[in-house]
Amino acid sequence: MVYAIVRAGGRQEKVSVGDVLTIDRVPVASGETLQLQPLLLVDGETVTHDASALAGVKVVAEVVEEAKGPKITILKYKNKTGYRKRQGHRAKLTRVKITSIGE
Repeated sequence: MVYAIVRAGGRQEKVSVGDVLTIDRVPVASGETLQLQPLLLVDGETVTHDASALAGVKVVAEVVEEAKGPKITILKYKNKTGYRKRQGHRAKLTRVKITSIGE
């Protein structure tokens, strides 16, 4: 089984061919390809983590869709002062499908 650890969206993800993962928004249109930076490659018994050896390895992903994460509500409250503050956040995400791992 071939899999790789890649840097995607500020985090490290374990991916293999056919996996669909959700990363932070990247400025690539839906249907286009994206190349992810490999940090580690496992090919059966062989484990490659040397930066010079990984320079030739390409992890190619296809952008499936752009999505939004769950809504996060932030509430601040101070007792006896009438202070209330409500704030929200919703992360913008991109779903990608890994199409190939190799040279």
